[in-house]
Order: sequence, then structure tokens, then C-alpha cells
Amino acid sequence: MSQPWYKQFWPWFLIILPGTVVVACISTYILFVEHDVDLVAEDYYKKGKAINVDLSKIKVAQELSIFAKVRSVGNTIEIEIDKGKLEHNPAINATFTHRTLPNHDFSQLLTSDAKNIYRINLDEPLTGPWFIELLPHDSSWMIQGRTNFPTEDFFPLGK
Repeated sequence: MSQPWYKQFWPWFLIILPGTVVVACISTYILFVEHDVDLVAEDYYKKGKAINVDLSKIKVAQELSIFAKVRSVGNTIEIEIDKGKLEHNPAINATFTHRTLPNHDFSQLLTSDAKNIYRINLDEPLTGPWFIELLPHDSSWMIQGRTNFPTEDFFPLGK
């Protein structure tokens, strides 16, 4: 007498193979739905058109001989701006954008101290690659660049 099918090895082996594929597909779908990555901007057309405006603001900064350097000291980000032909150090809007984690992006309005240093105090130190944009309050010029934090030495932006 032969055994019933549910007591044999091969039917269960053949059922488990597609079963594991179904479980893997469902878990992969759940993983991607809960942890999406925003690598492409939804308003890419508007951002593409704004590139020309940004380039003209960068040229204005170069014509005014304005340069910036950035570094991190613990939980503090220090930005040093060589004001070039400007009469005084303006208030600047510093925007920090992470490559792949848009929920970590932040922007802050800064003023300089007596040593021409702009400081941002954070709850925890920045790590990884960041894109930085510096604009004065009137948005007449712009300095931008990429850097990896932490960096103890000043790193030039826009060069």
C-alpha cells in the first residue's frame, strides 16, 4: 500500500517552492512601499527651467568675488564667506539637501559673527553627502556645492 499524498515528500517539496516565491514577492512589495526613495523630483520640468536662473546667480557671485568654505565641528556647521566686493556680510539662507533622504533636508537663515563665520547648531552631527546652497536675503547671487560630512577642515564650495 502506498502512503496518502500529504505524507509523501515530493508534493510538499513542489508546494514549498512556489510558496516561498509568493512570500518573497509580498515581503519585497511591502518593503518598497514603506521605504520609497525619492531620487526624481516630481516637478522636474520647473527645476530644469530654473537651472538657467541659478547659473546666472552663480556668475554674479563669481563676478563679485564671493566664495564660501564649510566645515563641521561636532554638532556645529561653520560657513565662512569671503565677501569679495560686497560692503558687508549679508544674512544668508543656507539650504542643505541630502542626495537620497529628502526628509533630512533643512534650510536656515544665518547671520555672521565678528569673524565672518556663519554657524548652524544641530541636535546631532551631519554625516554623508550633502548639497549646499547659499543665497543672500535678496537672492541676487548664489553659491552652491557638494561636500561630505563630517569634515574638520574647511571645504570650498562652488569650485
